[in-house]
Amino acid sequence: MRLNNQTAIVTGGGQGIGQQISLRLAQEGANVIIADINREGSEETAKVISEKYGRKAQVIQTDVTNEGSVADMVRAVLQASDSIDILVNNSGIAGPVKAVEEIDLKEWEATMSVNLSGMFLCCKYVIPVFKKQSRGTIINIASVTGKRALPLRTPYAASKMGVIGFTRTLAAEVGKWKIRVNAVCPGAVTGDRQKVVFEGIMKHSGKSWDEVVAERSANSPLNTLIDPQYVAAVVSFLCTDDANMMTGQDINVSAGSLMY
Repeated sequence: MRLNNQTAIVTGGGQGIGQQISLRLAQEGANVIIADINREGSEETAKVISEKYGRKAQVIQTDVTNEGSVADMVRAVLQASDSIDILVNNSGIAGPVKAVEEIDLKEWEATMSVNLSGMFLCCKYVIPVFKKQSRGTIINIASVTGKRALPLRTPYAASKMGVIGFTRTLAAEVGKWKIRVNAVCPGAVTGDRQKVVFEGIMKHSGKSWDEVVAERSANSPLNTLIDPQYVAAVVSFLCTDDANMMTGQDINVSAGSLMY
C-alpha cells in the first residue's frame, strides 16, 4: 500500500469522482477525511472504506464556500490526526448550461464560489500545516474544459481555467517547502452530474440523449466517456512517492479527447 497511514482530505467525497478518489486512496492505505456538504453520501463512502478496506474514514460536513466551515474542518482533522498529508480539492458543480446572456449573476457566482473559491479556502487553511511539516500533496480536480472552449458552459469553463492557473502558481509558490501541487483534468465523466449537463445540451440543441452521448463519446479516440475510477487512479498515483518530481502539472484523463 503506497499511502499507508497517510491522512487525506477529499472534498466532495460523498459522490461521483470524489467518492471514487476516497475509495482508491483508502485502498492504497490512507485514512480518509470526507469533507462534503452531502452527509448521507459521505457516510456511505465512509462505510465502504471501513468495511472493504479496513481504513479510518471520518466524515466532516463541510461547505467549501464558507470560510468558517473550512477552517473548522481543518481544525477537526488536526484534533484527530497528528498531520495532514494529502488534500484533494474535488468539490465542484457543473453550473448552468445556457447561452451567456441567459445566465443569472447568481448562477455565475455560485459556480465560481464552489469550483474556485472553495479550492482557495481549503488550500489557505491546509498549506500552513504543510509548511510546518515541510511536506504535503495537493491535487486539484480541474477539467479538460480548463484548457479549451466549451460553448454554453462559460461559468464552468472560466472556473476550471482558473483552477489550472491557481495550480501552477501555487506550485511555484510552495515548492520550497516540499509541497507538490498538481491538477487532474477529466474529460466527460459518467455519473449524475454529467446527466444534468447532457440534459441541458439536449434542451438547447434539440438532440436526443443517445445523440448527445454518441457525440461526446466520439470526441475521444477511444470512443468512450470516462469512468471515474480512472480519474481516481491518476489522483492516487500523484499522491505517491513515484510522483515526487511532478508539480505544477495538469494531467488529462480524457480517453484522448484532449492531447495537450
